[in-house]
Amino acid sequence: MSGGWNTIESDAGVFTFLLNNLGVKDVQFEELLTLEPESLASLSPVYGVIFLFKYPTDTPYTSTDKPLDGTFDREAGERLWFAAQTIQNACGTQALLSVLMNKEGEVDVGGPLREFREFTMALPHEFRGEALSNSELIRDVHNSFSRSSPFADETQQTRGEAEDAFHFVAYTPIGGTLYELDGLQPAPISHGACAEAEFPARVAEVLQRRVARYDLSEIRFNLLAMVRDRRAAAREIGDDEALAREERRRHDWQFENALRRHNFVGFAGAVTRAVVEAKLKEGGDAAYKGWVDEAKARTRLRLEGRKKGGGGEDVEMED
Repeated sequence: MSGGWNTIESDAGVFTFLLNNLGVKDVQFEELLTLEPESLASLSPVYGVIFLFKYPTDTPYTSTDKPLDGTFDREAGERLWFAAQTIQNACGTQALLSVLMNKEGEVDVGGPLREFREFTMALPHEFRGEALSNSELIRDVHNSFSRSSPFADETQQTRGEAEDAFHFVAYTPIGGTLYELDGLQPAPISHGACAEAEFPARVAEVLQRRVARYDLSEIRFNLLAMVRDRRAAAREIGDDEALAREERRRHDWQFENALRRHNFVGFAGAVTRAVVEAKLKEGGDAAYKGWVDEAKARTRLRLEGRKKGGGGEDVEMED
Protein backbone atom coordinates (compact mmCIF):
# COMPACT_ATOMS: atom_id res chain seq x y z
CA MET A 1 0.00 0.00 0.00
CA SER A 2 1.19 3.53 -0.79
CA GLY A 3 -0.67 5.06 2.17
CA GLY A 4 -1.12 8.37 0.36
CA TRP A 5 2.49 8.64 -0.83
CA ASN A 6 2.83 9.23 -4.57
CA THR A 7 5.75 8.33 -6.83
CA ILE A 8 8.27 11.10 -7.48
CA GLU A 9 10.98 11.30 -10.12
CA SER A 10 14.69 10.84 -9.50
CA ASP A 11 15.56 14.36 -10.58
CA ALA A 12 18.02 16.90 -9.18
CA GLY A 13 15.50 19.74 -9.39
CA VAL A 14 12.79 17.73 -7.65
CA PHE A 15 15.03 16.66 -4.77
CA THR A 16 16.62 20.11 -4.38
CA PHE A 17 13.30 21.90 -4.01
CA LEU A 18 11.95 19.08 -1.87
CA LEU A 19 14.78 19.89 0.55
CA ASN A 20 14.07 23.60 0.31
CA ASN A 21 10.38 23.10 1.06
CA LEU A 22 11.25 21.03 4.12
CA GLY A 23 13.30 23.96 5.45
CA VAL A 24 16.82 22.69 4.69
CA LYS A 25 19.40 25.42 4.05
CA ASP A 26 22.29 25.56 1.55
CA VAL A 27 21.99 22.03 0.14
CA GLN A 28 21.19 20.85 -3.37
CA PHE A 29 21.36 17.77 -5.57
CA GLU A 30 23.42 17.13 -8.69
CA GLU A 31 22.82 14.31 -11.16
CA LEU A 32 25.87 12.19 -12.00
CA LEU A 33 26.16 10.63 -15.44
CA THR A 34 29.24 8.57 -14.65
CA LEU A 35 30.66 6.50 -11.80
CA GLU A 36 34.09 8.08 -12.21
CA PRO A 37 35.25 9.27 -8.75
CA GLU A 38 36.58 12.53 -10.22
CA SER A 39 33.08 13.53 -11.29
CA LEU A 40 31.79 13.20 -7.73
CA ALA A 41 34.90 14.72 -6.14
CA SER A 42 34.49 17.86 -8.26
CA LEU A 43 31.26 18.61 -6.36
CA SER A 44 32.94 18.66 -2.91
CA PRO A 45 31.73 18.87 -0.25
CA VAL A 46 29.57 15.80 -0.93
CA TYR A 47 27.29 14.69 1.92
CA GLY A 48 26.18 11.44 0.27
CA VAL A 49 24.58 9.94 -2.82
CA ILE A 50 21.17 8.46 -3.62
CA PHE A 51 21.08 5.55 -6.04
CA LEU A 52 17.99 4.45 -7.99
CA PHE A 53 17.89 0.95 -9.46
CA LYS A 54 15.49 -1.72 -10.62
CA TYR A 55 14.30 -3.77 -7.69
CA PRO A 56 15.24 -7.42 -8.36
CA THR A 57 12.30 -9.79 -8.42
CA ASP A 58 14.11 -12.94 -9.53
CA THR A 59 16.48 -13.19 -6.54
CA PRO A 60 16.07 -12.55 -2.80
CA TYR A 61 16.77 -8.91 -1.98
CA THR A 62 16.87 -8.91 1.80
CA SER A 63 18.58 -11.25 4.24
CA THR A 64 18.77 -11.37 8.00
CA ASP A 65 22.25 -12.94 7.98
CA LYS A 66 24.44 -11.19 5.44
CA PRO A 67 23.88 -8.66 2.64
CA LEU A 68 25.11 -9.30 -0.89
CA ASP A 69 27.89 -6.77 -0.32
CA GLY A 70 29.31 -5.39 2.93
CA THR A 71 28.26 -6.39 6.43
CA PHE A 72 25.31 -5.51 8.65
CA ASP A 73 26.18 -3.08 11.44
CA ARG A 74 23.29 -3.64 13.82
CA GLU A 75 24.70 -1.45 16.55
CA ALA A 76 24.85 1.46 14.11
CA GLY A 77 21.10 1.06 13.53
CA GLU A 78 20.52 2.58 16.95
CA ARG A 79 23.35 5.11 16.84
CA LEU A 80 22.64 6.48 13.36
CA TRP A 81 19.39 7.81 11.94
CA PHE A 82 18.21 4.67 10.17
CA ALA A 83 14.54 3.91 9.49
CA ALA A 84 12.79 0.81 8.24
CA GLN A 85 10.73 1.45 5.13
CA THR A 86 7.14 0.64 6.01
CA ILE A 87 5.33 2.08 3.01
CA GLN A 88 5.63 2.14 -0.78
CA ASN A 89 6.60 5.18 -2.86
CA ALA A 90 8.36 6.89 0.06
CA CYS A 91 11.80 5.40 -0.58
CA GLY A 92 13.13 8.44 -2.48
CA THR A 93 12.38 10.84 0.36
CA GLN A 94 13.50 8.24 2.90
CA ALA A 95 16.87 7.88 1.14
CA LEU A 96 17.23 11.66 1.10
CA LEU A 97 16.53 11.83 4.82
CA SER A 98 18.93 8.95 5.51
CA VAL A 99 21.78 11.15 4.32
CA LEU A 100 20.47 14.42 5.70
CA MET A 101 19.61 13.24 9.22
CA ASN A 102 23.13 11.89 9.69
CA LYS A 103 24.83 15.19 8.84
CA GLU A 104 24.07 16.99 12.07
CA GLY A 105 26.59 19.79 12.50
CA GLU A 106 27.37 19.84 8.76
CA VAL A 107 23.97 20.81 7.38
CA ASP A 108 21.25 23.13 8.68
CA VAL A 109 18.19 20.92 8.35
CA GLY A 110 15.82 23.57 9.67
CA GLY A 111 13.45 23.51 12.62
CA PRO A 112 10.79 20.99 11.48
CA LEU A 113 13.27 18.27 10.47
CA ARG A 114 15.42 18.93 13.54
CA GLU A 115 12.41 18.32 15.77
CA PHE A 116 11.48 15.22 13.77
CA ARG A 117 15.01 13.84 14.16
CA GLU A 118 15.08 14.48 17.90
CA PHE A 119 11.73 12.74 18.32
CA THR A 120 12.51 9.70 16.17
CA MET A 121 16.06 9.06 17.43
CA ALA A 122 14.54 7.76 20.66
CA LEU A 123 12.59 5.12 18.72
CA PRO A 124 13.66 1.73 17.32
CA HIS A 125 14.30 1.89 13.58
CA GLU A 126 11.02 0.07 12.85
CA PHE A 127 9.05 2.85 14.55
CA ARG A 128 11.13 5.56 12.90
CA GLY A 129 9.77 4.29 9.59
CA GLU A 130 6.22 4.46 10.93
CA ALA A 131 6.83 8.00 12.19
CA LEU A 132 8.09 9.00 8.75
CA SER A 133 5.12 7.42 6.99
CA ASN A 134 2.74 9.30 9.30
CA SER A 135 4.44 12.71 9.04
CA GLU A 136 1.94 14.99 7.31
CA LEU A 137 4.58 17.64 6.67
CA ILE A 138 7.02 15.31 4.92
CA ARG A 139 4.27 13.45 3.03
CA ASP A 140 2.66 16.68 1.79
CA VAL A 141 5.98 18.11 0.59
CA HIS A 142 6.86 14.78 -1.05
CA ASN A 143 3.50 14.56 -2.83
CA SER A 144 3.73 18.15 -4.08
CA PHE A 145 6.40 16.92 -6.53
CA SER A 146 4.48 13.96 -7.94
CA ARG A 147 3.62 14.13 -11.62
CA SER A 148 -0.01 14.83 -12.42
CA SER A 149 -1.71 12.29 -14.69
CA PRO A 150 -5.26 12.65 -16.03
CA PHE A 151 -5.43 8.97 -17.01
CA ALA A 152 -6.15 5.85 -14.98
CA ASP A 153 -4.33 2.87 -16.50
CA GLU A 154 -6.75 -0.02 -16.08
CA THR A 155 -4.78 -2.29 -18.43
CA GLN A 156 -2.38 -3.15 -15.61
CA GLN A 157 -5.08 -5.26 -14.03
CA THR A 158 -5.65 -7.44 -17.09
CA ARG A 159 -2.30 -7.77 -18.80
CA GLY A 160 -0.92 -10.25 -16.30
CA GLU A 161 2.56 -8.73 -16.64
CA ALA A 162 4.49 -7.69 -13.56
CA GLU A 163 5.37 -4.01 -13.62
CA ASP A 164 9.03 -3.15 -13.00
CA ALA A 165 9.64 -1.70 -9.56
CA PHE A 166 12.44 0.68 -8.63
CA HIS A 167 14.06 1.49 -5.31
CA PHE A 168 16.24 4.25 -3.80
CA VAL A 169 19.08 3.67 -1.35
CA ALA A 170 21.53 6.09 0.27
CA TYR A 171 25.31 5.93 0.67
CA THR A 172 27.10 8.30 3.02
CA PRO A 173 30.30 8.46 5.10
CA ILE A 174 29.59 8.64 8.83
CA GLY A 175 32.24 8.58 11.54
CA GLY A 176 34.93 7.17 9.25
CA THR A 177 32.75 4.39 7.78
CA LEU A 178 30.94 4.15 4.46
CA TYR A 179 27.34 3.17 5.14
CA GLU A 180 24.59 1.98 2.84
CA LEU A 181 21.22 2.98 4.32
CA ASP A 182 18.37 0.98 2.83
CA GLY A 183 15.05 0.90 4.66
CA LEU A 184 14.26 -2.56 3.25
CA GLN A 185 17.31 -4.07 4.97
CA PRO A 186 17.30 -5.01 8.66
CA ALA A 187 20.24 -2.75 9.55
CA PRO A 188 22.73 -0.27 8.07
CA ILE A 189 25.30 -1.94 5.81
CA SER A 190 28.95 -1.11 6.42
CA HIS A 191 31.29 -1.04 3.44
CA GLY A 192 34.40 -0.48 5.54
CA ALA A 193 36.55 2.42 6.58
CA CYS A 194 36.07 5.60 4.60
CA ALA A 195 37.40 9.08 5.29
CA GLU A 196 35.47 12.03 3.85
CA ALA A 197 38.10 12.58 1.16
CA GLU A 198 37.95 8.90 0.16
CA PHE A 199 34.19 8.82 -0.28
CA PRO A 200 34.03 9.44 -4.07
CA ALA A 201 36.41 6.58 -4.85
CA ARG A 202 35.02 4.18 -2.25
CA VAL A 203 31.35 4.67 -3.14
CA ALA A 204 32.17 4.34 -6.85
CA GLU A 205 33.66 0.89 -6.17
CA VAL A 206 30.57 -0.20 -4.23
CA LEU A 207 28.19 1.06 -6.92
CA GLN A 208 30.19 -0.59 -9.71
CA ARG A 209 29.89 -3.93 -7.92
CA ARG A 210 26.17 -3.38 -7.50
CA VAL A 211 25.62 -2.50 -11.17
CA ALA A 212 27.68 -5.55 -12.19
CA ARG A 213 25.06 -7.82 -10.64
CA TYR A 214 22.64 -6.84 -13.42
CA ASP A 215 22.54 -7.94 -17.06
CA LEU A 216 24.55 -5.75 -19.41
CA SER A 217 21.29 -4.73 -21.10
CA GLU A 218 19.99 -3.11 -17.89
CA ILE A 219 20.73 0.62 -18.01
CA ARG A 220 17.97 2.02 -15.82
CA PHE A 221 20.05 3.51 -13.03
CA ASN A 222 20.19 7.02 -11.66
CA LEU A 223 22.64 8.61 -9.26
CA LEU A 224 22.12 11.89 -7.40
CA ALA A 225 24.69 13.55 -5.14
CA MET A 226 23.70 15.65 -2.14
CA VAL A 227 26.12 18.58 -2.10
CA ARG A 228 26.49 22.09 -0.76
CA ASP A 229 24.47 24.77 -2.56
CA ARG A 230 26.73 25.71 -5.46
CA ARG A 231 25.51 29.29 -5.35
CA ALA A 232 27.09 29.69 -1.93
CA ALA A 233 30.51 28.69 -3.25
CA ALA A 234 30.13 31.06 -6.21
CA ARG A 235 29.31 33.94 -3.86
CA GLU A 236 32.30 33.18 -1.63
CA ILE A 237 34.81 33.38 -4.48
CA GLY A 238 33.02 36.21 -6.25
CA ASP A 239 32.30 34.22 -9.41
CA ASP A 240 29.39 36.21 -10.83
CA GLU A 241 29.20 34.09 -13.99
CA ALA A 242 28.90 30.82 -12.04
CA LEU A 243 26.34 32.41 -9.71
CA ALA A 244 24.22 33.58 -12.64
CA ARG A 245 24.43 30.11 -14.19
CA GLU A 246 23.29 28.44 -10.98
CA GLU A 247 20.46 30.93 -10.55
CA ARG A 248 19.25 30.11 -14.08
CA ARG A 249 19.30 26.41 -13.22
CA ARG A 250 17.18 27.07 -10.12
CA HIS A 251 14.72 29.04 -12.22
CA ASP A 252 14.53 26.21 -14.77
CA TRP A 253 14.05 23.60 -12.03
CA GLN A 254 11.30 25.67 -10.45
CA PHE A 255 9.51 25.98 -13.79
CA GLU A 256 9.79 22.23 -14.47
CA ASN A 257 8.49 21.42 -10.99
CA ALA A 258 5.50 23.68 -11.58
CA LEU A 259 4.73 21.85 -14.81
CA ARG A 260 4.80 18.51 -12.98
CA ARG A 261 1.86 19.58 -10.84
CA HIS A 262 -0.41 20.11 -13.82
CA ASN A 263 -1.63 18.14 -16.79
CA PHE A 264 -2.24 19.93 -20.07
CA VAL A 265 -4.54 17.50 -21.84
CA GLY A 266 -7.52 19.81 -21.62
CA PHE A 267 -5.45 22.82 -22.68
CA ALA A 268 -3.94 20.95 -25.66
CA GLY A 269 -7.39 19.76 -26.72
CA ALA A 270 -8.82 23.29 -26.53
CA VAL A 271 -5.94 24.74 -28.57
CA THR A 272 -6.22 22.02 -31.22
CA ARG A 273 -9.98 22.50 -31.48
CA ALA A 274 -9.60 26.29 -31.81
CA VAL A 275 -6.94 25.98 -34.52
CA VAL A 276 -8.99 23.47 -36.50
CA GLU A 277 -12.07 25.71 -36.32
CA ALA A 278 -9.99 28.69 -37.47
CA LYS A 279 -8.59 26.75 -40.42
CA LEU A 280 -12.04 25.56 -41.44
CA LYS A 281 -13.38 29.12 -41.33
CA GLU A 282 -10.36 30.28 -43.29
CA GLY A 283 -10.91 28.03 -46.29
CA GLY A 284 -12.94 24.97 -45.44
CA ASP A 285 -11.63 21.43 -45.75
CA ALA A 286 -8.96 22.47 -48.28
CA ALA A 287 -7.33 24.89 -45.81
CA TYR A 288 -7.45 22.29 -43.05
CA LYS A 289 -5.88 19.62 -45.29
CA GLY A 290 -3.15 22.04 -46.39
CA TRP A 291 -2.33 22.85 -42.78
CA VAL A 292 -2.04 19.14 -41.92
CA ASP A 293 0.14 18.43 -44.97
CA GLU A 294 2.43 21.32 -44.09
CA ALA A 295 2.86 20.00 -40.54
CA LYS A 296 3.72 16.55 -41.89
CA ALA A 297 6.29 18.05 -44.24
CA ARG A 298 7.92 19.98 -41.38
CA THR A 299 8.13 16.80 -39.33
CA ARG A 300 9.70 14.83 -42.19
CA LEU A 301 12.35 17.51 -42.74
CA ARG A 302 13.21 17.60 -39.03
CA LEU A 303 13.59 13.81 -38.92
CA GLU A 304 15.76 13.82 -42.05
CA GLY A 305 17.94 16.53 -40.54
CA ARG A 306 18.47 14.48 -37.41
CA LYS A 307 19.37 11.37 -39.41
CA LYS A 308 22.00 13.40 -41.27
CA GLY A 309 23.45 14.65 -38.00
CA GLY A 310 21.93 18.10 -38.19
CA GLY A 311 20.14 19.94 -35.46
CA GLY A 312 16.69 19.13 -36.77
CA GLU A 313 15.51 22.71 -36.43
CA ASP A 314 12.17 23.89 -37.79
CA VAL A 315 12.27 24.61 -41.51
CA GLU A 316 10.40 27.60 -42.85
CA MET A 317 7.79 26.59 -45.40
CA GLU A 318 6.58 28.79 -48.21
CA ASP A 319 3.00 30.07 -48.04
